[in-house]
Amino acid sequence: MTSNLDPDARNSYRLITLAARLVQRRQDDALAHLGLTRAAVIALEGLAPGPLNQEQLADAIRVQSQTLGRILTRLEAAGHITRTRQATDRRQLKVELTEAGRTALESARHAEINAYPDDPSIGWKVLQDELTKFVSALPANRHPEVLPFVAPDHRTRRPHTPKTGGRRGPGEELAQEPQSDAQPARAVDPERKD
Repeated sequence: MTSNLDPDARNSYRLITLAARLVQRRQDDALAHLGLTRAAVIALEGLAPGPLNQEQLADAIRVQSQTLGRILTRLEAAGHITRTRQATDRRQLKVELTEAGRTALESARHAEINAYPDDPSIGWKVLQDELTKFVSALPANRHPEVLPFVAPDHRTRRPHTPKTGGRRGPGEELAQEPQSDAQPARAVDPERKD
């Protein structure tokens, strides 16, 4: 990025940040009555096509397996998933949606959709295309884990890269849940309340 950034670009960055925070708050509010967080919904989405082990699910939704473990523990306690030991490798757990989990996911999808503005003048496809270009234009030297969210059905495995210095990668921020039991969360930074 250049230091003499066009004022329109600077204002666009600010608008992207503001829009993200507003959408996150609306999603949090929309999901709260379901007892779900955005992080939980992302995990449920990752399991919708079929069962995975925890590491495969973490790869699919771009988080570390340990981070995902806390989310899965809450989902299992709520009856939304089951975790069973794999017969071939007892160290691995097969994670699978329950019928209650499928119902919760469908309710969450409707709740999130209803949280978005219902304005026919918004060019959603244009917005998506422009944001995709924006994300793609980020400097090549960015952290390799900084990727746009990949829909769970694009299950490409990525090489495991250990984190250093206790820092989370962006995907982990996506799936990190708040520490309280109240559980309203977020999409980009689950613990951040602006």
